[in-house]
Amino acid sequence: MAIRKALAYSKKHVVAFTRISKQKKKAFIKVVPPQKIVKFSMGNQQGFDAGKMPYRLKVVSAENCQVRHNALEACRQFINKTLEEKYLGQYFFKVLPYPHHIQRENKMLTQAGADRMSTGMQLSFGKSMGKAAILKKGSGIFFIAAQNEKIIQETRKMINQIRSKLPCKTRTSSEVVKTDTSFK
Repeated sequence: MAIRKALAYSKKHVVAFTRISKQKKKAFIKVVPPQKIVKFSMGNQQGFDAGKMPYRLKVVSAENCQVRHNALEACRQFINKTLEEKYLGQYFFKVLPYPHHIQRENKMLTQAGADRMSTGMQLSFGKSMGKAAILKKGSGIFFIAAQNEKIIQETRKMINQIRSKLPCKTRTSSEVVKTDTSFK
């Protein structure tokens, strides 16, 4: 069965649903879906920590929303693959939100005779079907640091391509960090 549209979840006011307990009677969640985001930090982290990447770009949410983990993973793969092919070792890329909110779905049958099979809204709590990150307005989604301005300009173009994969409006902010080498 296909995944339900993100519209069903993305703009809703939501309370985090994460209750997992070792004691079975206290756990609301019986099965936790696996995390689809494979890596959160990519590229040259040692160069970033050493201060060799002064150009920085941050993708920020412009509204409150939920972003599914498969949408974050699709964006991560596209950006990282493109940066890795062109600028190996000259960038640092990080996915900022961690998808902790567990989404659930009450499956309903819609064919003829479905009224004899489904329970409708009786026991409608639903089964867990995915994870999402709850974002507030102004919270970061992606962070990119680079050694030169050209990489940041290329990354801006990539972000314009992935905006359709994200359920919220986004904006980008870039800065140049001046590193003082007199103390080193």
